[in-house]
Amino acid sequence: MRTPHPLDIFIHRWLRLPYRLRAKKMRRSRKAKLTVVLIHGIGNSLSAWDELVRLLPEGTRVIGVDLLGFGQSPKPRWARYNVVMQARSVAFTLLNMGIGRRWVVVGHSLGALVAIELAKRYPLLVKQLLLCSPPLYLSEQADAARKTIRRDDILKNIYRTVQRYPEQMIRLAPFAVKLGVANKSLELTNDNVAAYIGALEASIINQTSLEDVRRVIIPTRILYGALDPVVIGSNIRAAAKLNERVTARRLMVGHEVTGQYTKTVARELIGIVDALSGRS
Repeated sequence: MRTPHPLDIFIHRWLRLPYRLRAKKMRRSRKAKLTVVLIHGIGNSLSAWDELVRLLPEGTRVIGVDLLGFGQSPKPRWARYNVVMQARSVAFTLLNMGIGRRWVVVGHSLGALVAIELAKRYPLLVKQLLLCSPPLYLSEQADAARKTIRRDDILKNIYRTVQRYPEQMIRLAPFAVKLGVANKSLELTNDNVAAYIGALEASIINQTSLEDVRRVIIPTRILYGALDPVVIGSNIRAAAKLNERVTARRLMVGHEVTGQYTKTVARELIGIVDALSGRS
């Protein structure tokens, strides 16, 4: 990873200005009333959504973004890669593209946590959330208050172990793709492994997303898999029970949005866009 320019550190670290991310207009439409914003998971890029975009009808405006540290977006070594930094950079990027409001935000895994933060910070810009496989865990404070070991604790300890072996992570990534347990857009290299480890720590292990989604004021649809090893269904169901704006659907799928899961996401997204556009 190249040495950061001093001006980059001054602007983004000390002045705390967000980054301009790589974004791509995956579907264009001048007449569309809404913009679908696609946010990928950890270690992936916007190309993770190619299969989904092909299933969407003409006339849907779709923007894909590469999160900070991944794909072709900047990869600052000093960054914490938490959801606050990611969400601010996504919003900054979209606003600079002239996409000022009425976003339907679709997030997968880490991208789902970023989507929750977007809705929390910019409720006037986000119309609805569609969260796929969100790893919603109890915060560290809530975990500490409990006396029993939960699945949240076990998964976080696994992630902490993974963080200690970045070289092995890089070597195993291609095999994970071949085995179908990771999206084909997964790319772990010396260039972005720091972002991967940072996102695990700041966004997933030390998260408050479960508490945030319980209080979200934006209509939120959650899709999750019964076969997903990193999603805790009971946490998602509890969030939906406590917040009438949140609904959840359990599918017989794994973690990655591929195959039948992609088709289900497409149907759900088309229904959301049609309803918000007055076409239903």
